[in-house]
Amino acid sequence: MRTVDLESDALKDVGAVDLVFDVIGGDVQKRSARLIRAGGTLVSIVGPVEARPADCLAVDFVVEADRAALGEIVQRVRGGRLRTNIGHLASLDDAVGALNPNTRRRGKTVIRVRP
Repeated sequence: MRTVDLESDALKDVGAVDLVFDVIGGDVQKRSARLIRAGGTLVSIVGPVEARPADCLAVDFVVEADRAALGEIVQRVRGGRLRTNIGHLASLDDAVGALNPNTRRRGKTVIRVRP
């Protein structure tokens, strides 16, 4: 796995990739989409995918926060009426194996992006 820092890395130097997880959109998304290998995936969390790469999957994963609903969730957690059910915590490097386990696990699998 490689993370690209646009302040110090040039996209053109990255080479072909299997996945682009776009958190910026616009021109960066369009340039990033050109890097995806056939069969790869572009995931955008900033809005609809503008640059749909050929022979690739494009996924819009946008969640709009609702302040009132988030406040209700906080109150439920604080009041003990809502609990998390985390069954497995894995690093990003171990994500594929963690999300495709050989045995059934109880609880949700959480992938930790930072060490």
